[in-house]
Amino acid sequence: MNGPQLCDIRPCLEGVIPAVMATCAADGTPNVAYISQVYYVDERHVALSFQFFNKTRQNILANPYATVLLLHPQTAAYYRLHLRYLRTETEGPLFEGMKAQLAGIASHTGMQDVFRLLGSDIYAVERIEALAGEPMPAPPARGGMLAAARRCSERLARGTSLDEALNAVLATLTDFMEVRHAIVLMLDGAGQRLYTVASCGYPTSGVGSEIGLGQGVIGMAARERTPVRIMHMTNAYLYSQAMRSSLEGSAPDAAAGPEIPYPGLKEPHSQLAVPVMSAGRLLGVLFVESPRDMVFGFEDEDMLVAMAGHLGAAIDLLQAGSEAPEAAPAAPPRPSASGEPLQVRRFASNGSIFIGGEYLIKGVAGAILWKLLKEHAQGRCDFSNRELRLDAAIGLPDVGDNLEARLVLLRRRLDEHGPHLRIEKTGRGRFRLALTRPVSLTEVA
Repeated sequence: MNGPQLCDIRPCLEGVIPAVMATCAADGTPNVAYISQVYYVDERHVALSFQFFNKTRQNILANPYATVLLLHPQTAAYYRLHLRYLRTETEGPLFEGMKAQLAGIASHTGMQDVFRLLGSDIYAVERIEALAGEPMPAPPARGGMLAAARRCSERLARGTSLDEALNAVLATLTDFMEVRHAIVLMLDGAGQRLYTVASCGYPTSGVGSEIGLGQGVIGMAARERTPVRIMHMTNAYLYSQAMRSSLEGSAPDAAAGPEIPYPGLKEPHSQLAVPVMSAGRLLGVLFVESPRDMVFGFEDEDMLVAMAGHLGAAIDLLQAGSEAPEAAPAAPPRPSASGEPLQVRRFASNGSIFIGGEYLIKGVAGAILWKLLKEHAQGRCDFSNRELRLDAAIGLPDVGDNLEARLVLLRRRLDEHGPHLRIEKTGRGRFRLALTRPVSLTEVA
């Protein structure tokens, strides 16, 4: 292919300026129409949004060749793509990525009731022409992304726990990419929900809050295993669609427990979610957002995909390392717990744990805490990851149990809402439960 490459003109494919598409009917009659979305697929392919059964659609089904005129949003240079139609996809990662992006474009232009993606038309790019004109000079290339990738990699390589790995990723986003709002979520054992394990930039951490697969930008990125990026606010993907697992059907006291509030911005204008994968498995989602339009471009998407890949590998390695616990440290004197006993209740119907009437946690993390508290009452303080994995009563899945992530979740929830209970790391694969007040355990049927 002569002339510019797709990678050279990716700013033209960000949906900032509508493109113009020319097609030709079987009898030779030309047709020209605006199109709202030209989507980068790879270095040889683009996808165009199929939204209406119009003349353009009829032409392309009769004659697969088309041209698309693009305007560079920064230099005002024109480019013409020579395309050949290949196929239409109506579901899957590409379709969902385009659907989310189109929703943002539609909201920005007040066309949310008109734009509806019916399919993603895949085209081979046979040639790219740079048209004559007097474009403005290109702005300086964005620097620092490679340095950010290096810092993230270095910080992850130094980490010895999942806590440190999560902090390394969030710190890199803040220090080198000027990202102010970010969340890391992990996939639960059943593979149907994601729970927050770390965040930055919000008034409350939201640790423990949950989102279902397919809900909002985060849930869609997880379900389809693909990055989802929106550059304009869209009600279709707001976090209001996200919610934690309810306590429906539980005991009355449990149902009255407050939800863990989601930490996301109320009115995000830019959002980007990428799946955290390792060895083909979905582990979670790395998510960033901003109250301003058009903050995250394709370079940010590429960078987050790289960071999520490093994080996924680190999670797997750290989990494998936690299987070989260090020798147990000499037991220190048991810390004294004094004062009025804390009332800790567990509702058997849904496994939720309440401390002093306040909801704390449920699920596998709740089962872990309950086990620790019961054994602590018998005189134990020190525990290992291995024994938790061998305890069938906790309910860890056989594959990809993410025990480290659940311990991080539990520790952070205790840090925020259970100041008299702490989980302290004492070595690789080992930890201690420390109490500063005695506890009274009650199990509610």
